[in-house]
Amino acid sequence: MQTSLRKMGNSTGMILPKAVLDELGLKSGAKVELRVVDGEVVVRPARRKIREGWEEAAKIIGPHGLTDEEREWLNMPSEFDEEWEW
Repeated sequence: MQTSLRKMGNSTGMILPKAVLDELGLKSGAKVELRVVDGEVVVRPARRKIREGWEEAAKIIGPHGLTDEEREWLNMPSEFDEEWEW
């Protein structure tokens, strides 16, 4: 499948056909990760950051959200963190 690059302000954008968006489960405005691998552009749906949204979820669970000590856990590395990095 081919598409074209189009000028968008000071940048250039690529139009993704609806079939590609549907296959990736994306909609217009979705965040994606972009990188170049062996001279090819690879685009994939962006993953949420590890622990993203935890504090907001805690606020729903408890009226005071996270304590300072609990908030420190959000930034502590885990042996599993690298599994989710690209």
